[in-house]
Amino acid sequence: MRSIYAVVQIAICVSAMLLATSQVSGQGCVVVRGGAMCGTNSGTTINLQQGEFNLVLGARNFTSFRHFRGDHEEAFRVAQGTEVINKSSFVDLSINYGITDRLFATVILPFVYNDRSSLYEHGGNPRYDSSGNLIGTWKGDRRHTYSSGLADIRFSVGYWLFDPMTSDYNYSVSLGMKTRTGSYDYTGTFYNQGPNRDQTREGVVDQSIQPGDGGIGATIDVQGIHPLADKLTLVTSLFYLANVTNTNGVLLRTSTPDMRADTSQFSAPDQFGVRIGAFYTLLDNFSLYGGGRVEGIPSTDLIGGSGGFRRPGYAVSVEPGLSYFNSDFSVVLSVPIAVYRNRTQSYIDKIRTEQRGVETIGDAAFADYLISLGISYRFGGSGAKHAEM
Repeated sequence: MRSIYAVVQIAICVSAMLLATSQVSGQGCVVVRGGAMCGTNSGTTINLQQGEFNLVLGARNFTSFRHFRGDHEEAFRVAQGTEVINKSSFVDLSINYGITDRLFATVILPFVYNDRSSLYEHGGNPRYDSSGNLIGTWKGDRRHTYSSGLADIRFSVGYWLFDPMTSDYNYSVSLGMKTRTGSYDYTGTFYNQGPNRDQTREGVVDQSIQPGDGGIGATIDVQGIHPLADKLTLVTSLFYLANVTNTNGVLLRTSTPDMRADTSQFSAPDQFGVRIGAFYTLLDNFSLYGGGRVEGIPSTDLIGGSGGFRRPGYAVSVEPGLSYFNSDFSVVLSVPIAVYRNRTQSYIDKIRTEQRGVETIGDAAFADYLISLGISYRFGGSGAKHAEM
């Protein structure tokens, strides 16, 4: 039993970090941000003794470029070269502390770097006729905008419902808060602007690469472990971020002062993630992971308003992984691969559908997969090791 707990302790800590977006993968334009799912999870807190620390450093990288409206991919965007390409890198530092042997606290410090390239923001996308010929004189080119820095810090406190020393299975429930420490009005340079497409202007970068969302939110994180056999353990997790803030006060770059706030400002949306999988122990220090997950941004928030600009949607991914561990140190590699993506209707889409009498759904870019590498290290506490189970 001790070996099974050790596998879960090491491997899930970073695997849970991947639920994000992300992009996870609400990846790319569907903004699941750094730190979204790397909170008080079983990998970082099970068997965490009173006074003991566990530090988890997770690095993730993905490139989003496939455009979807609903679950239909607009493959012509890549074929024509008009796709938006977001290259995002995240480094999340999770610090976990054992208040008691079952009660624990977590703080997550996420850092981001984003590189976004597009045509439509720098002169507009070219137009083509049915034969693929360019219509008119196109003035634009592919340019980049960037963002980097600290994202939104999270704090939480959680509790294991059963004594890890006596129970073969266990569940933790954590409640927390998401701050708005990350910049949500980051600016960049935009080219080919103005009526003659001959100006260069400074403006706020796209919502998908803003380091923060500008919202104050409450979080709930539920984790579970379920030993199935001597070398096989089922793990589950559920995460929800409820942003109390409706819109964050930052106007879209293309907004005009006379537009309504709930359609001209960035939204501070909720986020969610669900994950289930199993670990199989290969050798004393190695294990394989296989599972699936769903994550994304809802159209309607649980608390407060749902107005403002957002790109809601979700992705379903399969997630293989490999881990190495010893009693205090671990390295984990995981590669979630998207198998289904859906850009759902937003608040603005629903208003436009009602006004026009025709269903309107904006697009969003998703990634095919993401790569994550994580390192976990424990120290402090009494120094006594848990007994074998």
